[in-house]
Amino acid sequence: MANLVKIGNSQGIRIPKALVEQAHLEGKKLKLQIVKDGLLVSPSKKPREGWKEAIEASLMAHGKEPLDSEWLDASLASGDEWEW
Repeated sequence: MANLVKIGNSQGIRIPKALVEQAHLEGKKLKLQIVKDGLLVSPSKKPREGWKEAIEASLMAHGKEPLDSEWLDASLASGDEWEW
């Protein structure tokens, strides 16, 4: 059971060590999210965390997408014929 404790003008949540260890929260910044029946506490992820592994797994499962050589080899337009 976690307890609310007064910390200055705010309140904090005192979470038992066993729960912190079981949820792998020790030493991590936490994200708090309001849910239907209360408050969800989860570790805060860094931006793009896990993307590299997800991309590598996708490439292993589906292979690489072929390059669009027609588009890549096209000459650059000068823009002179464009209407502004």
